[in-house]
Amino acid sequence: MKKIVLVLFLVPFLLFAQDVEKSTLTKEGQTVPTFKVKTIDGKTINIKALRGKVVLINFFATWCGPCMNEMPRVEKELWEKYRKEGLVVVAIGRGHNQAELLKFKKEKGFTFPIAPDAKRQVYGLFATNFIPRNYVIDREGKIVLQGMGYTEEEFGKLKSEIEKLLKK
Repeated sequence: MKKIVLVLFLVPFLLFAQDVEKSTLTKEGQTVPTFKVKTIDGKTINIKALRGKVVLINFFATWCGPCMNEMPRVEKELWEKYRKEGLVVVAIGRGHNQAELLKFKKEKGFTFPIAPDAKRQVYGLFATNFIPRNYVIDREGKIVLQGMGYTEEEFGKLKSEIEKLLKK
């Protein structure tokens, strides 16, 4: 009986893990896909122009609970702490337009750059499903860490990788 319960518990987890893997279009070690976004403040961010900097790309949605838990930590523990050391944060609102994100930024008080991706064109270069998603890009433009979801462990890995890259 215990084996049946264990199997019934593990099957959905394993299927979800396979779905996450299938939905991820990038791999660690590859060059970050080329894209440009226009932030809600009217600035254009070209990922190619950020070579030489450590970059965090964060895909989120305003309705996503885990995203809303993660983003204040991105603000306080990463952006505020490391932006003067060269960290660039680009938060991209998957499926959101400029008006929605202007309201969101005003309500939440985030100060890092936020850009809309209403048609999921940028998101579609990285994944097909699931958020939040984070990508840490090194100074050479390579993806050194990619993660999906928000947990204490995931955020710890993200923070640790960024700190390591900023020391180089």
